[in-house]
Amino acid sequence: MIFRSILKNQKKIDQTYKSLEDYNKNSDNLSEKIIPYIHPSKIVAVGLNYYDHAEEMKKKPTAEPMIFLKSPSSLTSFKDSIMLPNHMSSKVDYEGELGIVIKKEAKWINTNEAKKYILGGICVNDITARDLQAIDIQFGRGKNFDTFCPLGPYISDEVDYQNLEIKTYLNGELKQNSNTNLMIHKIDYLVSFISRIMTLNRGDIILTGTPGGVGQLKENDLVSVDIEGLGKTSNTVELCFK
Repeated sequence: MIFRSILKNQKKIDQTYKSLEDYNKNSDNLSEKIIPYIHPSKIVAVGLNYYDHAEEMKKKPTAEPMIFLKSPSSLTSFKDSIMLPNHMSSKVDYEGELGIVIKKEAKWINTNEAKKYILGGICVNDITARDLQAIDIQFGRGKNFDTFCPLGPYISDEVDYQNLEIKTYLNGELKQNSNTNLMIHKIDYLVSFISRIMTLNRGDIILTGTPGGVGQLKENDLVSVDIEGLGKTSNTVELCFK
């Protein structure tokens, strides 16, 4: 299996290992080698892209994709702590999602050519301050605190993005259990749709939406997002202020 990383200088390095464990053994610094050091110009997220999540949010799915932006400063490693902004929020949720990393500039592309613009898939946890999201109506504050976008441990282009099991565990208990084939708006369409609104640059990330089963995080929790063929994120939860 080929695991792809993007380093700070945007140079792609392909290395072949028999397993993730073998990959770990060959990495001197886990936080610098296993996590792809992606420097996106933007993170474009898609809301309400699974029927069961729309239902639990008591909202109707939209005819066209509902998109919003997350700041690149929200990115953190697949193994670093998620910091709860307890100075502003009292309800922060996990949202396991498939991330799509853009390979090259995409502007006004057609759905049938979208795959040429995808570098690979990656595990993402779209952390959300749900109470602030409700108060503010729009998503700017509730989605963008530092550490609110754990991702990793690697990018792979050897998976079927539209048919992957996606699971989220909270303290070892299965909370989300779905498959990317249940997305309302499919990945190729999302890439095309977004490219007709804004230019997607190399290294940009599309978060393709979360399935049902989202829930609240608390101090000392351990939350893991596990996607078939893409490894898993595993992050402990801490308070910003004690």
